[in-house]
Amino acid sequence: MERFERGEKNREIAAPLRVSERSAERWRRAWRERGETGIPSRGSPGLPRLNPTQIARLDRELERGPLVHGWADQRWTLARVKM
Repeated sequence: MERFERGEKNREIAAPLRVSERSAERWRRAWRERGETGIPSRGSPGLPRLNPTQIARLDRELERGPLVHGWADQRWTLARVKM
């Protein structure tokens, strides 16, 4: 909201957030119409919810590193974790 108040353009807001300018435009319109309550975060849709056991297992596997899981380097990416 501070960025809207400062008059930043939609593209300046969208780029670092990696969202479309259209999304920033919708947020700005909602902010103008309803203020701060117009743009609450709804979280990320479609993400699976892990239970504590699954989270602990994921932590252990990530700690083991990508090489152990057959990747050629030590970089974790979302695509690799997702597999």
